[in-house]
Amino acid sequence: MKGIRKISPYVPGEQPNYPDMIKINTNENAYPPSPRVLELLAGFGKSVDLRRYSSLDQGNLRSALSHKYGLKPDNFIVGNGSDEILAFAFLSFFNSSEPVLFPDITYGFYKVWCDLFKIPFEEIALAEDFSISLEDYARPNGGIIIANPNAPTSLYHSADAMKDFLVEHSDSIVIVDEAYVNFGGVSLAPLVNDFDNLVVIHTLSKSESLAGLRVGYAVANPALIEVLGAVKSSFNPYSVDSLAEKLATIAVEDAGYYEAINFNIIKTREEFRASLAELGFETLESKTNFVLTTHPQYDMNALFESLQKDHIFVRHFDKPERLNNYLRITIGTDEEMQKVIENIKKTIS
Repeated sequence: MKGIRKISPYVPGEQPNYPDMIKINTNENAYPPSPRVLELLAGFGKSVDLRRYSSLDQGNLRSALSHKYGLKPDNFIVGNGSDEILAFAFLSFFNSSEPVLFPDITYGFYKVWCDLFKIPFEEIALAEDFSISLEDYARPNGGIIIANPNAPTSLYHSADAMKDFLVEHSDSIVIVDEAYVNFGGVSLAPLVNDFDNLVVIHTLSKSESLAGLRVGYAVANPALIEVLGAVKSSFNPYSVDSLAEKLATIAVEDAGYYEAINFNIIKTREEFRASLAELGFETLESKTNFVLTTHPQYDMNALFESLQKDHIFVRHFDKPERLNNYLRITIGTDEEMQKVIENIKKTIS
């Protein structure tokens, strides 16, 4: 039938539900949200009037974010998860006949949005070691988006390297997707007033343990935030519900708790990488809450299926071909990762 859109959607990781499972396939945080968040949630009927619409500007949350980064509230806009904010950013800033540039192996939604919004794009091949070769982006473009650290590779470019990149591409909007930056990287968010072309995207799904809440935000200079606000209001001005705003505000304010649990994740990650190395696995250096790993002698899809039979869920990618013998493994608790290592030993022996 004429007029019906055809598109290949983004395919998220499986969401199994077994009481005995180890679910380390979608990069959720290994630890629960802040006790302050859970306390507010327990009494949400007293703290949120669900008869009323949610706020239009998430003023309390943006104020908390401004204190966190040393910026002003008008440097922020909040949405229903970073996916929504990213979609608004694509609509706001990628409106050229030149192609938007992003890596050929990165967050799969970038290509989906380009197809959905009819934005021309060009995928830039990662280097042989899976790193992003920033010099390869020196070509005509209608904007650039870089996930830093990148997913699913877990690799990271330093803040100094990214600052040089922003200077080199001062005529292009550069979106830096920092979903995983709190697991070992340095955020560019405090620099948005120094670079007119910089838009930084954050989520509370990963480092703040709030994947089920759906809150994300963009950080940029006020002029760019105003454009994002106009696009958001053209879709759904009330996309962030009242409960989500209150819980997210408490999470941002309780930064010390999250610094502690994410430090634990970093420690567990490095111990897990060392354990994999002892078994002959080759694992990329990681600045995220996951690792990308392979073994020169074993079929990773077979290992994936074996782990799944024991209700250990990791992520295997059939495409692109360069990834089809790798597993992406989210970092769980120490106890969970020890069980994973024991299971892997059993399987490959």
